[in-house]
Amino acid sequence: MGESVAEATITNWLKEVGETIEADEAVLEIATDKVDSEVPSEVDGVLVEKLFNEDDVVQVGQTIAIIETEGEEAAETTPVADQEVPSPEIEEAVAEAEGRVEEAKNITTSDYADSNRFYSPLVKNIAKEEGISFDELEKIPGSGKEGRVTKNDILDYLENRSSQPAAQPQQGQQKPQQAAAPQPAKTPVSVNGEDEIIEMSRMGKMIAHHMVESVQTSAHVQSFIEVDVTNIWNWRKKNKDAFEKREGEKLTFTPIFMEAVAKAIKDFPLINISVDGDKIIKRKNINLGMAAALPDGNLIVPVIKNADQLNLVGMARTVNDLANRARLNKLKPDDIQGGTYTVTNVGTFGSVMGTPIINQPQVAILALGAIRKVPAVIETPEGDFIGIRYKMFLSHSYDHRVVNGALGGQFVQRVAQYLEKFDKNRDL
Repeated sequence: MGESVAEATITNWLKEVGETIEADEAVLEIATDKVDSEVPSEVDGVLVEKLFNEDDVVQVGQTIAIIETEGEEAAETTPVADQEVPSPEIEEAVAEAEGRVEEAKNITTSDYADSNRFYSPLVKNIAKEEGISFDELEKIPGSGKEGRVTKNDILDYLENRSSQPAAQPQQGQQKPQQAAAPQPAKTPVSVNGEDEIIEMSRMGKMIAHHMVESVQTSAHVQSFIEVDVTNIWNWRKKNKDAFEKREGEKLTFTPIFMEAVAKAIKDFPLINISVDGDKIIKRKNINLGMAAALPDGNLIVPVIKNADQLNLVGMARTVNDLANRARLNKLKPDDIQGGTYTVTNVGTFGSVMGTPIINQPQVAILALGAIRKVPAVIETPEGDFIGIRYKMFLSHSYDHRVVNGALGGQFVQRVAQYLEKFDKNRDL
């Protein structure tokens, strides 16, 4: 499901126990904080057991169902005498498989959602694997921001939990209690009879959690730069009708901006990284995420794979395809995986600029502001004069843990330079 996805929610079983399933036929529907998708069967067979129900949260890698395959060929070629007495190896393998199934049934699907504290997916996964109850997790002191329990906090707790048996208090002594981490005060919300209470959607909750986690993980810093895109505006206006007639695709500004971003990343590859503890992972491929608003108001980020290898026509086709399938809710899991840098167009709704939140585990994101027709000073060899130009703001948010102000500023400046030097006589 992608490196940043740890779990998924089963939303709908498409097959019932006892039904026949063909290879590549959808068995169930799942949902993550990024995309809803179907899970196909890898084999032909019969569904004999479901290990999870609808609305259960399942960890990536867990067994969710048992499909029995016929194995007719093996039955025809196996002597009857050999079938009557299974070998010890087969019995052992069967017992082991049954044990795994039983273990999968007993895995708790609790997501610790009742807590007022924030727990990262990593901490929750460790807690589940180690059998830490909700009450026990709540008592672990947190050294992170606002008492957040970090990976090191829970690992230290587990080490002490396993190596130090609980001492029985002597007469007259009180049993020492572990101090609970301070929790931020929850401000009560008053509701009167005229107010409407709207339940957040599952995807909305996951996006909210993802955004809060990003702010608590990365030290966000922003750089802003204004860009003159008059040449791009005039070039697109001149070519858009011919392009649509020839290619059957609309020519928007987005592929032009994506092309400039991909070029700038090649110039500054240390923007195309992720952080793993004390290590920096330098990404080989340039995979640009493009944030897209959905009809229900939620957000999704399909990914343009190897964006630096696409020409402008290829970029336009990819952008249009991903945007259309996002609106129709037809994106596949692979379409939203592997992004290394994200671009979001806040100008779509008229915003001049914005301060976007980094899409983890990336370290930077670029916001494109609205293109505006403004009076501007134009420098020429004959002197300066006032003219009408098309301008926009680029807002660059980056993780100050690994991207300093010089790199963050130079990168967005290079994007601006590529846009301003766009060849207005370019062939398409």
